Amino acid sequence: MTDVSTTDETTPKFSELGLHPLVLKAVEAQGYETPTPIQAETIPALLSGRDVIGLAQTGTGKTAAFALPALSDLAEAGRAADGPFALVLTPTRELAIQVAEAFTSYATELADFSVLPIYGGQAYGPQLAGLRRGAQIVVGTPGRVIDHLKRGSLKLGSLEHLILDEADEMLKMGFAEDIEEIFSQVGDNRQVALFSATMPTSIHRITGKYLNDPQEVRIASKSQTGANIRQRYFMVQHSHKLDALTRILEVEEYEGIIMFVRTKQATEELAEKLRARGFKASAINGDIPQQARERTVEMLRSGKVDVLVATDVAARGLDVERITLVVNYDIPHDTESYVHRIGRTGRAGRSGEAILFVTPREQRLLGSIERATKQRVEPLVLPSVEELTNTRVEKFTKRIDDVLATTELSELTAVIEQYELSRDVPATNIAAALASLVLESNTLKAEPMPEPVRGKPGRDRDGGRDGGRPARGGRARDENMTTYRLAVGRNERLQPGAVVGAIANEGGITSKQIGHIDIRSNHTLVDLPKDLDPSVLRKLSHTEIQGRPIDIRPDSGRPARPFKKRNFDKQPGDGRNFRNDRRGGKKFGTRSSDRSRDRF
Repeated sequence: MTDVSTTDETTPKFSELGLHPLVLKAVEAQGYETPTPIQAETIPALLSGRDVIGLAQTGTGKTAAFALPALSDLAEAGRAADGPFALVLTPTRELAIQVAEAFTSYATELADFSVLPIYGGQAYGPQLAGLRRGAQIVVGTPGRVIDHLKRGSLKLGSLEHLILDEADEMLKMGFAEDIEEIFSQVGDNRQVALFSATMPTSIHRITGKYLNDPQEVRIASKSQTGANIRQRYFMVQHSHKLDALTRILEVEEYEGIIMFVRTKQATEELAEKLRARGFKASAINGDIPQQARERTVEMLRSGKVDVLVATDVAARGLDVERITLVVNYDIPHDTESYVHRIGRTGRAGRSGEAILFVTPREQRLLGSIERATKQRVEPLVLPSVEELTNTRVEKFTKRIDDVLATTELSELTAVIEQYELSRDVPATNIAAALASLVLESNTLKAEPMPEPVRGKPGRDRDGGRDGGRPARGGRARDENMTTYRLAVGRNERLQPGAVVGAIANEGGITSKQIGHIDIRSNHTLVDLPKDLDPSVLRKLSHTEIQGRPIDIRPDSGRPARPFKKRNFDKQPGDGRNFRNDRRGGKKFGTRSSDRSRDRF
């Protein structure tokens, strides 16, 4: 094993690593002279033919560490084989695309070079055509690679390089069986490079079984997080996170922002609520088609979107220069995820900020993060009521200034003058009434934030156990809110935005008054203010979503629709429950890796 913590004084130049001249020329053309520590140790080992295990955190230059040796060997071999020369496995589609682009940039001097990313969510046609043309480098997610192996469109018998990038993430996502299947179809004459941020037992098992006397390169860093990233946390009840977030964004200036939540549904729900509060926000998660996700990221890059709400997996490989703030809206349950998350900002020497929301019972996780990163996360002080009010007044005043400076108002001025004379109302009162229309039901005056309330030991008031992991069926609750049940749910393909829009528009309330939304199969639970005016409920009683009446009523905790026994529950004569067999029985069972394959 090689444990490396190198400095610029001891690191060789790329020209001294033994790369093929054509590959070296492409690297130097991009302005690179000195390799990172992982590159300096890994490239010579791979060029010598050794299998390699590279252990290093994200952002250390691992892609070039395996791409440059593979391309050097390809340039040296100069051959056309039956199947790809190298296969790179990545956990996500985004990372597959990013790695393929890196190979392309390092192969600009190679004649007739071809690299093909293959991943779920993309049509098979272009992938099949690329494989038929003979892609020299294939970069893919394990699930889609397995699909092509079963089709016979991908052959690995003559593969010379098998590379696993972010192997620990692939195993976490349930791809262990797929990876072993891929190894079984690769010939013995192949070199393996495995890169990972950690070395769990599952990685040890794979390396011991499939790698031949590997050289281990371990890059020790003084700190896992960049010193140029300011890290702050705020202690807050789950139900008050959105209000706290809004106050921060109202006062502090940021360019691009990425917010991390735990679930796919939460990405849509939070993005919708942010849009309702005037922010240009969008969501990405594993259920959104790949092309739509790519468009959303491009909108963030171009400034058409300022806030991206994402799950951990959906954001893998995301690198957008505009990102100056990372918000951990939901605290991650492991320190590595935290490091990966905040690594989306503060890149290439730029400064960045990270904000972490912590519920009272999640302090243990905060301590784990500080111990693992060896950095203190400083407490965040929310803007004061006075500061927030002044900011709102200043922004509203600027809107008035902009209109006065850019808009012809003579026609409207005449209307106001006539109104003032006919109604005998001061112009200031008329202006205030118009301002109220512009502000709708929002107010310029800020209210104090509620203090976080500590729950009983072992469970916080947000429905989570120690460490913040939600209890089964637990939801964020607020003593000032009442939970209502709507008679529509996932069966009607209901989205959080439709719930917010229907209640806000038909009920005449603001999105800020709408609390937690929990969409279930045949009904939805939504938190609304306890002191809600009865007239609002009367209005909502006639509301429909997607053509179905919502039938809003206080939640009693009982199912909205009683289960009715159907004739097909049991098959004639066998006494078996068909529903159980279909969902979990052996006959209808599904491997976990199949279920998760290429969902991300």
